[in-house]
Amino acid sequence: MLDFSVTFFITILNIFFLSIILRKLLFKPVTKFLADRARRVQDSIDQSEKDKANANDLLAQYTAKLNTAGTEAETIIRDARASAEAEAKKIIDESHAAAEQTLANARKQLEMEHQASLAAFRKEAAVLVVSATERLVGREIKSEDNLRYAEMLLAEVSHSNEAGGD
Repeated sequence: MLDFSVTFFITILNIFFLSIILRKLLFKPVTKFLADRARRVQDSIDQSEKDKANANDLLAQYTAKLNTAGTEAETIIRDARASAEAEAKKIIDESHAAAEQTLANARKQLEMEHQASLAAFRKEAAVLVVSATERLVGREIKSEDNLRYAEMLLAEVSHSNEAGGD
């Protein structure tokens, strides 16, 4: 059978004291270290999840801002095009008005030159009529009245030609 001697009891006591000493010196610090490490790992995981959630929120915000910026850019471009078209229309209208004014001035100038040429022609024609009449009559006609009558005759003829020509 089993023989329980003093060594057996001393060995059991040694194991008991050794387990108490090892628990106090080794197991508790190691257990505490492992618990702290597990807590730090869990804290890191929790913080990573929070950071991930924050990153997703920021991504959503930036995406919304980007969409808003795109919409604003389209609005700005649309407004700029409308402004450019309005400016182009204004410039074209101004150039049409200037061209019409230039054409009207040219017509006035042409009419004035026509009237001046016609007046000069009438004077020359009156002088020629008087000169031709002098040759036909055979004497010199110096009277201002004859020159005035010739001018009136030419004016009447030109008015009747203008009225009949229109």
